[in-house]
Amino acid sequence: MPQPSPWFTSPADAVDRLAASGYLADEATATTAYLAGALEKPLLVEGPAGVGKTELAKAVARVTGAELVRLQCYEGLDEARALYEWNYKKQLLRIQASQGSDQSWSATHDDIFTDEFLLTRPLLTAIRRDEPTVLLVDEVDKTDVEVEGLLLEVLSDFQVTIPELGTVAALRRPFVVLTSNASRELSEAVKRRCLYLHLDYPDAARELQIVSSQVPDLEDRIAGRLVETVGRLRDLDLKKAPSIAESVDWARTLVALEIGELDEKAVADTLGVVLKHVSDQEKAIKELRLRS
Repeated sequence: MPQPSPWFTSPADAVDRLAASGYLADEATATTAYLAGALEKPLLVEGPAGVGKTELAKAVARVTGAELVRLQCYEGLDEARALYEWNYKKQLLRIQASQGSDQSWSATHDDIFTDEFLLTRPLLTAIRRDEPTVLLVDEVDKTDVEVEGLLLEVLSDFQVTIPELGTVAALRRPFVVLTSNASRELSEAVKRRCLYLHLDYPDAARELQIVSSQVPDLEDRIAGRLVETVGRLRDLDLKKAPSIAESVDWARTLVALEIGELDEKAVADTLGVVLKHVSDQEKAIKELRLRS
């Protein structure tokens, strides 16, 4: 049986410990993070890019002292990259070395399909660890639908079946976080096995709190102006709205350049920190000037 790991003792404990690591969680986020650990259920976190989905998993790992194992999803991801594969070159060398010996093929076959020749990928690595582990399956919506089938056995029973070795069950269930930008709908089978949390851009008060905690050297007046400007940018029809991390980067930029006023010129000069498309920058400069 997997050994239970007490990740957080309560939602309030999650709020306090995550905040101590620099992640300011609201009540819903803290409650869901607590339940994911207490119920030993995977947590599916959905929302636009840059709202802190991946950072939540990293923060849980930091505050609990757990190892973070990350599976970065992408189109074309397959079982060999997500789960495991055999070291074929090493197996071939072993087969060649056994030629001419009295060892039978069946013995050679059994010899080359052992842990020595197994290359573990993130999913199997997380399952096999007996120390506290946070498994981050990042941007799961970017994978093909078939990849979700690989996740089902892990998310259902925290075990993986390797035909040559048998079933490998988790000694200690990892804290699992799946993130999705909602670029496609995930299967109901995956969703059914998870707790669900939707993260969106924070309101101005919370974002100001985040920026101020991350960049304490920035004057409150300028920080407030920055958060207001970021909010206006997100209201525009941009290719990519500024993330929370980019708000923090912008604040650090203002401190580094010793900018004492976030006026139209300062915004135009530093806009590349938060907007990474020329068309977005042009639209922002035009709109912010018209509305200043």
